[in-house]
Amino acid sequence: MDTSLLLGSIVTSLCGRDKGRNFVVIEIIDADYVYIADGRLRRVESPKRKKVKHISALARADESGSVRIDVENITNKTLREFLSGLDG
Repeated sequence: MDTSLLLGSIVTSLCGRDKGRNFVVIEIIDADYVYIADGRLRRVESPKRKKVKHISALARADESGSVRIDVENITNKTLREFLSGLDG
């Protein structure tokens, strides 16, 4: 999996206590690990380190082919609103 395509993408956790929850990739550590956050339990200040093989990109598409958010100046409120907008 090409990790450069993951930055700002919405992903779903496949393993662990957070299985089935949606997150946003806010930083790429290396080819195997990324940092994810959801703005609630995993805040931007303390993101979860997760293996790339334990997450799946959300299969919803917009005009660019994927759902993404700009992670440069992201806040917890922005993350919560963005992820809650996917449910409704």
